[in-house]
Amino acid sequence: MRAQFRIRIRLVLAFVLLGALLILTRLYFIQVVHGQDYAQKADAQFASGGSGLFDRGSIYFTRKDGTLISAATLKTGFLVAINPQTLADPEAAYAAIAVVASSSLMSRDAFLAAAAKKSQVYIEVAHRLSSEQGQALAAEDIPGVQVLQERWRYYPGGSLAAQTIGIVSYGSGGTLTGQTGLEATYDSTLSRSGSSLYKNFFAELFSNVGNLLVNARDAREGDIVTTIEPEVEMRLADDLAKVTTTYSSQSSGGIIMDPTTGAILALGTYPTFNGNDLQNINPDLLSNQLVEHVYEFGSIMKPITMTSALTAGVITPETTYNDTGCIVVDNAHICNWNHKPYGIIPMQTIIEQSLNVGASWVAEQLGQTQFREYFTKIFGQKTGIDLPNETDALIGNLYKPQQVYYDTASFGEGIAVTPMQMIRALGTVANGGVMETPHLVSAIRLDSGIVRQLDWGTGTRVFSANAARETTVMMDALFDNIFSGGKAKIPTMSVAAKTGTAQLPTPTGTYYMNRFFHSEVAFFPSFNPRFIILLYTNDPKNVEYASESLTPSLLDLVHFLINYYAVPPDRGLATTTISV
Repeated sequence: MRAQFRIRIRLVLAFVLLGALLILTRLYFIQVVHGQDYAQKADAQFASGGSGLFDRGSIYFTRKDGTLISAATLKTGFLVAINPQTLADPEAAYAAIAVVASSSLMSRDAFLAAAAKKSQVYIEVAHRLSSEQGQALAAEDIPGVQVLQERWRYYPGGSLAAQTIGIVSYGSGGTLTGQTGLEATYDSTLSRSGSSLYKNFFAELFSNVGNLLVNARDAREGDIVTTIEPEVEMRLADDLAKVTTTYSSQSSGGIIMDPTTGAILALGTYPTFNGNDLQNINPDLLSNQLVEHVYEFGSIMKPITMTSALTAGVITPETTYNDTGCIVVDNAHICNWNHKPYGIIPMQTIIEQSLNVGASWVAEQLGQTQFREYFTKIFGQKTGIDLPNETDALIGNLYKPQQVYYDTASFGEGIAVTPMQMIRALGTVANGGVMETPHLVSAIRLDSGIVRQLDWGTGTRVFSANAARETTVMMDALFDNIFSGGKAKIPTMSVAAKTGTAQLPTPTGTYYMNRFFHSEVAFFPSFNPRFIILLYTNDPKNVEYASESLTPSLLDLVHFLINYYAVPPDRGLATTTISV
C-alpha cells in the first residue's frame, strides 16, 4: 500500500512538473519571443477602433559567421487621420499637420476635399510618421485630428538584393501580400492571421499548448532565413553598378553560389530599386532578370559542350582536329572570333582560345541526339530556384534537323537560357558533374521558436566526374595563361574560368554586328570549389569583349572572397581526384 501511494504521489508530481514546464515555456514565447508584438498590440488599443496593426514575418540575411541580419522587417510609426464631422478648421489643421509631416501628407486640395466629406468619420491623410513627429502632432491636440500607431514593411538594406527580397503591396483581395521575390514565394509563411495576438493572456497561455507538441500552426507562420551573405551581396552590387555605369549597359547581373550545395550567397542586377520607396519604383525593374529573362550567353557555353562530349567518350583531352578558322554548315558561315586558323590543335586550345570552329567540331562528334540529350538534361527544365515567375530556356533549335543549330548552340548562340540556369549548368562542371538545385532560403524560424531546416534534395549526376575534371583543367589553364595576358594568375589559388562575348539578336532573327552580350564565369579552388561566380552585362557601349568589360569585376570578386572567407591555398592539389 505504501509503495502504491508513493507511485501515485510521483505521478501527480510528474504531471504538476510537466504542466509547470508547459506554462513556463508558453510564458517564454509570449513574453520574450512575442513580447514586442504584444506591446505594440497593446499600444494599438489606444488608437481608433479600426483594423489591427499590419503584421508579417521577417526575412534575414546570414553573415558568414551565422549571424542573422534583417533584410525585411516591420517598422512602427504613426499615421494621421481626420474626422470630418468634428474637424472645425480644415485650413488650420492642414497647416499644423504639414509642419511635421509635409513629405507624407496628401496635397492641400485633396485634404480639403476629404475634410468636406461630412458623412465620414475616419479618413487617413498622412502615413509613416516617426515617433518624434507623431508625438509632436499629438501634443497639438487638434480637434478632429487623430494620431494613430501603424506598422509597415521596411527593408533596412534599401536597394540591397531588392529584386530578390521583393515587395509587399495590396493585392487583388485588398490585403497586403508579397507581390515579388521571396516575399511572394514565401507569402504563406510570412503572412500572419492577425488574430493570435488579440487573445486574452491566459487564453493564449493555454490554448496553443498543442501546437508546441504537434507543430500545427508552426507549419504556416514564421520568419525565413536566406543564404545571402550581406557583405558579399554589397560587393557584388557595387561591381554591377560600376560595370553598368562605366559602359552604359542596358543592365548587368551576377550570381555567387556554392556549387556543391546550390546555396546562393549573392545575386542581383543593376539598375535596381529601393523597396522602401514604392511610389517611385520603375515597374520594369520589379521583374527579376536572373530567373525571368533569357539570354544567348556565348562562349561560356563551351565548357558544357566540352564536358558533354568528354562524358559521352567521343573525344579525350588529347584529341586533335584541324582548325581552319571558318567553316560552312548548312550554307551558314561559322568563324572563330578572330577568323584565324589554328591548324592541328588539341581540345585544350578550344577552351583557351575560345574557338567557335572547335566547339562546332566537338558538337558534330557528339552527334545531334546525344547533344540534345545532354543539353536538355541541363536546360530542359527550370532550376527550381525559390523565386517566382521562373521562365523556361529557349532551346527549340535543338529539335530541328539542321546541323547548324547544334553547332551554334555549342558556343552559346541560337539557344537562350536564364542566368540562373547558366550558373547551375556551369556549377555542375565545378561540382564534378553533379547538378544541384540553386536556392535562397536555408531555414524557416517558426513562431514557436523552432527552426526548420529546408531540405533541397540530393544532386543529379549529369556528367562523369572524370569529364568534369578534364574540362576544369582546361578552364584552370585558361585563367592562368590567358586572363589579363597571364597576369591574373594567383600563385596560391587555382581558379577555373571562361569568358563569353555573343552578338545580340535583332528583332528579325539576325544579329547585330556592333552590339554584344558579355558574360564571364569563374569557380575556385578549381578542384574543390567553394564559390562559383557568374557575371554578365547586356549591350555595353564602346567595348567589344567581356575580357575588357567584366574581367576587372570578376577578379575583384575572386580576391574579395578569398580574403573574406580566408580560403586556404590549394596550389599543389591540382592533380588530386574530385570526390563526388
